[in-house]
Amino acid sequence: MIFDVSKIKSIANTFIAELRDENIQKDSMRFRKNLERLGEFFAYEISKSLTYTTKDITTPLGLSPCDVLAQQPVLATILRAGLPLQQGLLNIFDRAECCFISAYRKVEKSGDFVIQMDYISTPDLDGKVLIMADPMLATGQSMVMCCKELINRYKIEELHIVAAIASTEGVTHVRANLPKAKIWVGAIDEEMTSKSYIVPGLGDAGDLAYGEKV
Repeated sequence: MIFDVSKIKSIANTFIAELRDENIQKDSMRFRKNLERLGEFFAYEISKSLTYTTKDITTPLGLSPCDVLAQQPVLATILRAGLPLQQGLLNIFDRAECCFISAYRKVEKSGDFVIQMDYISTPDLDGKVLIMADPMLATGQSMVMCCKELINRYKIEELHIVAAIASTEGVTHVRANLPKAKIWVGAIDEEMTSKSYIVPGLGDAGDLAYGEKV
Protein backbone atom coordinates (compact mmCIF):
# COMPACT_ATOMS: atom_id res chain seq x y z
CA MET A 1 0.00 0.00 0.00
CA ILE A 2 1.30 3.46 -0.95
CA PHE A 3 -0.29 6.70 0.28
CA ASP A 4 0.97 9.62 -1.86
CA VAL A 5 0.03 13.07 -0.53
CA SER A 6 0.66 14.70 -3.93
CA LYS A 7 -2.29 12.75 -5.35
CA ILE A 8 -4.78 14.49 -3.06
CA LYS A 9 -5.47 18.14 -2.35
CA SER A 10 -4.73 19.08 1.25
CA ILE A 11 -2.77 21.58 3.32
CA ALA A 12 0.07 19.04 3.43
CA ASN A 13 0.93 20.00 -0.14
CA THR A 14 1.70 23.51 1.08
CA PHE A 15 4.13 22.10 3.64
CA ILE A 16 5.83 20.08 0.89
CA ALA A 17 6.00 23.10 -1.43
CA GLU A 18 7.75 25.12 1.29
CA LEU A 19 10.14 22.25 2.02
CA ARG A 20 11.17 22.25 -1.65
CA ASP A 21 11.40 26.06 -2.06
CA GLU A 22 15.09 27.08 -2.08
CA ASN A 23 14.26 30.53 -0.70
CA ILE A 24 12.08 29.33 2.19
CA GLN A 25 14.69 26.64 2.93
CA LYS A 26 17.05 29.37 4.09
CA ASP A 27 14.98 29.54 7.28
CA SER A 28 16.07 26.30 8.97
CA MET A 29 13.53 26.75 11.76
CA ARG A 30 10.70 26.85 9.24
CA PHE A 31 12.17 23.86 7.39
CA ARG A 32 12.13 21.83 10.60
CA LYS A 33 8.61 23.05 11.39
CA ASN A 34 7.31 21.99 7.97
CA LEU A 35 8.78 18.52 8.44
CA GLU A 36 7.15 18.41 11.86
CA ARG A 37 3.77 19.50 10.48
CA LEU A 38 4.03 16.91 7.73
CA GLY A 39 4.72 14.29 10.41
CA GLU A 40 1.54 15.35 12.20
CA PHE A 41 -0.42 15.02 8.97
CA PHE A 42 0.93 11.51 8.37
CA ALA A 43 0.20 10.52 11.97
CA TYR A 44 -3.44 11.49 11.55
CA GLU A 45 -3.72 9.52 8.29
CA ILE A 46 -1.95 6.47 9.75
CA SER A 47 -4.20 6.60 12.81
CA LYS A 48 -7.18 5.74 10.59
CA SER A 49 -5.65 2.32 9.90
CA LEU A 50 -4.87 1.36 13.50
CA THR A 51 -6.87 -0.77 15.94
CA TYR A 52 -9.25 0.82 18.44
CA THR A 53 -11.19 -0.33 21.47
CA THR A 54 -14.34 1.19 22.95
CA LYS A 55 -13.96 2.57 26.45
CA ASP A 56 -16.54 4.17 28.73
CA ILE A 57 -15.31 7.62 29.70
CA THR A 58 -16.75 9.31 32.78
CA THR A 59 -17.76 12.91 32.16
CA PRO A 60 -19.11 15.33 34.82
CA LEU A 61 -22.62 14.31 33.69
CA GLY A 62 -22.39 10.64 32.87
CA LEU A 63 -20.68 7.99 30.72
CA SER A 64 -19.61 8.39 27.10
CA PRO A 65 -18.42 5.39 25.03
CA CYS A 66 -15.30 6.48 23.11
CA ASP A 67 -13.01 4.74 20.65
CA VAL A 68 -9.40 4.89 21.85
CA LEU A 69 -6.19 3.40 20.45
CA ALA A 70 -5.80 -0.20 21.54
CA GLN A 71 -2.02 0.24 21.53
CA GLN A 72 0.35 3.12 20.88
CA PRO A 73 2.77 2.60 17.96
CA VAL A 74 6.54 2.84 18.33
CA LEU A 75 8.06 5.77 16.41
CA ALA A 76 11.46 5.14 14.86
CA THR A 77 13.75 7.43 12.89
CA ILE A 78 17.16 7.50 11.25
CA LEU A 79 19.37 10.20 12.76
CA ARG A 80 19.74 13.13 12.21
CA ALA A 81 17.46 14.32 9.43
CA GLY A 82 14.51 12.26 10.63
CA LEU A 83 14.15 14.00 14.00
CA PRO A 84 11.67 16.76 13.00
CA LEU A 85 9.48 14.31 11.06
CA GLN A 86 9.48 11.94 14.03
CA GLN A 87 8.62 14.83 16.37
CA GLY A 88 5.53 15.54 14.28
CA LEU A 89 4.44 11.92 14.64
CA LEU A 90 5.13 12.14 18.38
CA ASN A 91 3.01 15.28 18.70
CA ILE A 92 -0.01 13.16 17.70
CA PHE A 93 0.97 9.77 19.13
CA ASP A 94 2.04 11.55 22.31
CA ARG A 95 2.25 8.44 24.48
CA ALA A 96 4.35 6.48 21.99
CA GLU A 97 7.79 5.07 22.73
CA CYS A 98 10.62 5.93 20.34
CA CYS A 99 13.42 4.14 18.53
CA PHE A 100 16.58 5.84 17.19
CA ILE A 101 18.97 4.49 14.58
CA SER A 102 22.31 5.91 13.44
CA ALA A 103 22.93 5.10 9.77
CA TYR A 104 24.74 6.99 7.04
CA ARG A 105 26.28 6.72 3.60
CA LYS A 106 29.94 5.72 3.80
CA VAL A 107 31.57 6.87 0.57
CA GLU A 108 34.31 4.65 -0.89
CA LYS A 109 37.35 5.92 -2.83
CA SER A 110 35.62 4.88 -6.04
CA GLY A 111 32.79 7.28 -5.28
CA ASP A 112 30.37 4.46 -4.54
CA PHE A 113 28.80 4.25 -1.10
CA VAL A 114 27.65 1.63 1.36
CA ILE A 115 25.20 2.10 4.22
CA GLN A 116 26.92 2.09 7.60
CA MET A 117 24.70 1.43 10.63
CA ASP A 118 26.38 2.12 13.97
CA TYR A 119 23.74 2.39 16.67
CA ILE A 120 20.20 1.32 17.59
CA SER A 121 18.30 2.38 20.71
CA THR A 122 14.84 0.84 20.85
CA PRO A 123 12.13 -0.39 23.20
CA ASP A 124 10.74 -3.92 22.85
CA LEU A 125 9.03 -4.13 19.44
CA ASP A 126 7.44 -7.56 19.80
CA GLY A 127 3.79 -7.36 18.76
CA LYS A 128 4.05 -3.60 18.13
CA VAL A 129 3.13 -1.32 15.25
CA LEU A 130 6.33 0.38 14.06
CA ILE A 131 6.37 3.69 12.20
CA MET A 132 9.77 4.40 10.62
CA ALA A 133 10.33 8.01 9.53
CA ASP A 134 13.03 9.51 7.29
CA PRO A 135 12.54 12.66 5.18
CA MET A 136 14.17 11.29 2.02
CA LEU A 137 13.63 7.84 0.53
CA ALA A 138 16.27 7.94 -2.23
CA THR A 139 17.78 4.54 -3.05
CA GLY A 140 15.83 3.00 -0.18
CA GLN A 141 18.92 1.08 0.95
CA SER A 142 19.26 2.65 4.40
CA MET A 143 15.53 2.32 5.07
CA VAL A 144 15.49 -1.35 4.10
CA MET A 145 18.65 -2.12 6.10
CA CYS A 146 17.33 -0.45 9.26
CA CYS A 147 13.88 -2.02 9.02
CA LYS A 148 15.29 -5.48 8.33
CA GLU A 149 17.60 -5.21 11.33
CA LEU A 150 14.60 -4.49 13.57
CA ILE A 151 12.49 -7.19 11.92
CA ASN A 152 15.28 -9.71 12.53
CA ARG A 153 15.37 -8.79 16.21
CA TYR A 154 11.66 -8.52 16.93
CA LYS A 155 8.27 -9.86 15.85
CA ILE A 156 6.86 -6.58 14.58
CA GLU A 157 3.12 -6.70 14.02
CA GLU A 158 2.88 -3.97 11.38
CA LEU A 159 5.37 -1.67 9.63
CA HIS A 160 4.68 1.83 8.31
CA ILE A 161 7.33 3.82 6.42
CA VAL A 162 7.02 7.62 6.27
CA ALA A 163 9.01 9.93 3.96
CA ALA A 164 8.55 13.53 2.85
CA ILE A 165 10.01 12.89 -0.62
CA ALA A 166 10.71 9.54 -2.27
CA SER A 167 12.22 8.46 -5.56
CA THR A 168 10.59 5.91 -7.82
CA GLU A 169 13.66 3.71 -7.38
CA GLY A 170 13.49 3.99 -3.60
CA VAL A 171 9.82 3.02 -3.47
CA THR A 172 10.49 0.07 -5.79
CA HIS A 173 13.39 -1.09 -3.60
CA VAL A 174 11.32 -0.89 -0.42
CA ARG A 175 8.38 -2.72 -1.95
CA ALA A 176 10.66 -5.49 -3.21
CA ASN A 177 12.40 -5.99 0.13
CA LEU A 178 9.66 -5.06 2.61
CA PRO A 179 6.50 -6.19 0.79
CA LYS A 180 4.28 -5.98 3.88
CA ALA A 181 5.23 -2.39 4.72
CA LYS A 182 2.72 0.42 4.24
CA ILE A 183 4.40 3.41 2.59
CA TRP A 184 3.38 7.03 3.26
CA VAL A 185 5.08 9.73 1.15
CA GLY A 186 4.62 13.41 0.43
CA ALA A 187 5.58 13.01 -3.22
CA ILE A 188 7.42 10.62 -5.52
CA ASP A 189 10.05 12.04 -7.91
CA GLU A 190 11.27 10.14 -10.95
CA GLU A 191 14.95 11.11 -11.14
CA MET A 192 18.12 10.81 -9.05
CA THR A 193 21.61 12.23 -9.57
CA SER A 194 24.73 10.08 -9.96
CA LYS A 195 25.26 10.61 -6.21
CA SER A 196 21.73 9.34 -5.47
CA TYR A 197 20.13 12.66 -4.61
CA ILE A 198 16.46 12.91 -5.58
CA VAL A 199 15.58 15.32 -8.42
CA PRO A 200 13.87 17.76 -8.05
CA GLY A 201 13.74 16.62 -4.41
CA LEU A 202 14.66 19.30 -1.90
CA GLY A 203 18.38 18.89 -1.22
CA ASP A 204 20.03 17.50 1.92
CA ALA A 205 17.30 17.44 4.56
CA GLY A 206 19.74 17.05 7.46
CA ASP A 207 21.83 20.04 6.40
CA LEU A 208 18.76 22.18 5.77
CA ALA A 209 17.34 21.33 9.21
CA TYR A 210 20.52 21.55 11.30
CA GLY A 211 23.29 23.17 9.26
CA GLU A 212 25.88 21.86 6.84
CA LYS A 213 28.04 19.02 8.13
CA VAL A 214 31.82 19.06 7.70
